Amino acid sequence: MKTLAIINPNTSEKTTQMMVRIAQDFLPNQSGWEIEGVTAASGPPMIIDESALKESSVQVVQSLMELRARRNGPPDALIIGAIGDPGLEEVRQLSDIPAFGLAESAILEAAKEGRTFGIATTTPGLVAAMEQRVVALGLDHQFTGIRLTTGDPQTLAADPELLSARLRDSVERCLEDDHAEAVIIGGGPLSEAAKTLQPFYVFPIIAPIETAIQQVLRL
Repeated sequence: MKTLAIINPNTSEKTTQMMVRIAQDFLPNQSGWEIEGVTAASGPPMIIDESALKESSVQVVQSLMELRARRNGPPDALIIGAIGDPGLEEVRQLSDIPAFGLAESAILEAAKEGRTFGIATTTPGLVAAMEQRVVALGLDHQFTGIRLTTGDPQTLAADPELLSARLRDSVERCLEDDHAEAVIIGGGPLSEAAKTLQPFYVFPIIAPIETAIQQVLRL
């Protein structure tokens, strides 16, 4: 049995459990993978700005080191459960463990076959970081932009029905106003809401946890 670690760079154990549950539900039966969730030891309960995103890179590396020590060895693959991919480059430099970021995985999936794509998200403080991930992957020519929900990100995260409704409004602006052909739901804590939106649309609604799992399964 191979182990996939999902490192949550914020301190919300609830978010970690939710991402692990989504990963377990998405993995096919007899896939040969087991999931281990790891929650950052310190930091904010939800990453909502670039300062927290940069600081969380340290927590990602520290979490991996602690996991290796606890297991007496590294996991077989790693997903970093935050949309800005904090610590992804550092992990890749320090280790040969296959490592995947939510933003990178989602952007690559959304841009397949030359599709235009947008991002619907709740965190205005992370807009620049998300845009930078698109540019770093060389896909800004297909990018239609970011549409933000109204309301405080943490308040929305605590109310699943309101979160889904506000995200749906942002998705529709991506599709109707920006002419995106796929929409990424931008945020690890938004993963559960992302699953509820696809049935409303013929266009792909990209759920980052699931696209990162797809990358793992291609190993």
